Amino acid sequence: MRCITLAVPIVAVALGAFALQPERPQRIVGRPLVEVIAETLDDFHDAAAKADAARYFGHFTPDAVFLGTDPTERWTVEAFRAWAGPYFERESAWTYHAVERHVSIGACGQVAWFDEVVRNEKYGDLRGTGVLALSEGRWKIAQYNLTFQVPNDVAGELLDLVAKHHSAD
Repeated sequence: MRCITLAVPIVAVALGAFALQPERPQRIVGRPLVEVIAETLDDFHDAAAKADAARYFGHFTPDAVFLGTDPTERWTVEAFRAWAGPYFERESAWTYHAVERHVSIGACGQVAWFDEVVRNEKYGDLRGTGVLALSEGRWKIAQYNLTFQVPNDVAGELLDLVAKHHSAD
């Protein structure tokens, strides 16, 4: 009986500790997080297409970084806003539509990362990758990286062209 008396509190403490472990949130207000994140990214792209700078830049964390397609394009949010200002004075800053997207959510449920293929009329399909952080109930972009997709069988030719461009500088 003494063995059972000691075992019950130990099991109770263990179960209590297990119950206190934070569960990875899977939903916000009954909706899957992946769906909420996808809507955030779609709205981010839509804001640029409609030249809505406040909405577009509102999707970034204050310390976010945007990596553009050019090797020189590594911007803080403020630097990116300054560079992009003239584009947002037009009817449309730029237009990218996601045609494929994959989202993963960290175990804590506060961080997510994604990769997406976005289509642009001028450049065709590009790859966007990034990280989002949950802040005050909203998903915000902490990093976005936009890259050209280069097929391996033409990469050598493209890299030669880039090397010639750099040597001309």
